[in-house]
Order: sequence, then C-alpha cells, then structure tokens
Amino acid sequence: MLGSSVQRAAPQPYPSQKSSALRRRLVVGILVVLALALITVSFRAAGVTPVQDVAATVLRPFQVAAERVVRPFRDAGSWVSGTLHAKSENEQLRAEVEQLRNQVIQNREAAQDNEWFRKTLRYVDSARFPQDYVALPTRVISPPRSAYEQTIVIAAGRNAGVRDDYPVVTSDGLVGKVSKVFSNVAQVTLLTDEASAVAAADLNEPGATGIVKHGQGGLDTLVLDGVQKSLHVSVGDPVITQGSPANAELRSIYPRGIKIGVVTSVNQTDTDTFKQIQVEPFVNFASLSSVVVLVPKQAATSP
Repeated sequence: MLGSSVQRAAPQPYPSQKSSALRRRLVVGILVVLALALITVSFRAAGVTPVQDVAATVLRPFQVAAERVVRPFRDAGSWVSGTLHAKSENEQLRAEVEQLRNQVIQNREAAQDNEWFRKTLRYVDSARFPQDYVALPTRVISPPRSAYEQTIVIAAGRNAGVRDDYPVVTSDGLVGKVSKVFSNVAQVTLLTDEASAVAAADLNEPGATGIVKHGQGGLDTLVLDGVQKSLHVSVGDPVITQGSPANAELRSIYPRGIKIGVVTSVNQTDTDTFKQIQVEPFVNFASLSSVVVLVPKQAATSP
C-alpha cells in the first residue's frame, strides 16, 4: 500500500474563483457594450444626451487629473518652442541691424568722398533739391476750378518772397510751378496741366531722360516722353526732375532731385521713335491742402 503510486485527482478551482472570473468578463462585456452605445448615440444625437451627461460627470475627475499631469509638460514644450523662435528672430534682427549699419557707413563715406571730389575738381553743378533752396510752407486757399484748368491758389505772394516760376512741392513730390504772383497770393500751375512740361530722368537709369507731361488717360496720367528705345526702363522705376547744368542756355526752373512719380508701364513699337512710358505721380493733386514753395537761397538772402 505504501509503495504503490496513487493517482491524485486534479485540483478543482474554488467556486469563488470561477464566479470572480465570470464577473470580470461580464463587467468587461458590459463596458464594451456601453462604450459602443455611447459612441452610437453621440453620432446620432444633435446635442448632449442624458447618458452622455452622466458619463461626462463620472469621467470629469479623471479628465481634470490628467489635465493637471499633462499641463506642466505642455507648458514646458511651449516655453522651449517660444524661446527657440524668439532666439531665431533676435538673430535675424541683429543681422538686419548690422546690415543697415554697414549701409549707413558706406553712404556716409560715399557722401564725404563726393563732397571732397567736388571741392578738389571745382565741380560745377546745377541747383539741387533741397540744399540750394529755402522752404516756404503755405496753405492752398483755392483748388482747381475745373478739370481743364489745373491751377490752385496759395496764401503766399510777392510780400512773402514768392516769384514767377518758383517750384512748388509737397513731402510726396513735385506739384508744379508758380505761374502768377500777386501781393499776398499766387497761382500755381499743376504738373497735371496740359501746358506743364518738366525735364525728368529715370533714377535707376540715369541716361533715360525725357519730358514729363500730361497724358491722355486721365487727369492724373503723366507720360515720360523722349526716352530712347535702346535704354532700359522698368515698371517701378522712380522718376525725378533732371535739372540742368549751371551754364545751360535754357535752364530748367526745377532743380534736380525732386520726386515726380513711378513708372507704371513701358511699351515700344517699331514705328515709334521713343519709348511709351506712363508715370503715376506721387502727389495726390485732388487733396492738396498745403504746399511748399521753393525759394532759391540767393533770392532769400538778397535784400
């Protein structure tokens, strides 16, 4: 009996273990069904259902806890990203400032060299804007009376030192010239008048010179006429007054360097002698309230 092998029966699980496993499976199944049901209801319902409301209320503490755990990491990531972005912008701004500083130094050196060469070579030049003129600001007391008479009246005349053919400008550019002078007022013929004509040049192509005058497209339409077709003129080029040499027989009443406008179109044909260039003026002639009369320094200092 003692030496014989006895076959033991396999241990049977306790009833409580079976019931626990069964309950866990049952709970999981119920949760899965509820989850599917909630998803289905959320897609079909237009608003928040009572079931969703209860579920949101039950899950709210877990959502708040997760938010508190994640927030420091999210804030740290935002801080790192913002710091890197600010550093990159700072480096870019430093580079731009350095570039502008170098440009200013180069411009000053060029101006000093230019002045030295002028004095050394006894360079003879025409009057230039604004250094050879005294500014006389005045109010516009009468706008153009019609589209065909592009003149204004200003509140400064002979008693203020205004004379015929004095240039008139604003901070935007050329307005025109004084055409009639009285004791306390003066008439100014605008650049848009059909009788106006100004010797001008393309600032980006100094050899491209011609006459700016009234165009055919409208009141404020100007053209730069007389530019050779072999010269390079581009849309966007600024146009300025050309001026004239000091010893020229026919001197321009406008000094060199006054802004006129910008090139808006350039065309040419085989039959045309010159380029067809349209210029948009910088000055808004319809809203002139004040202007500046340019008085030559020699006339301003003479008794």
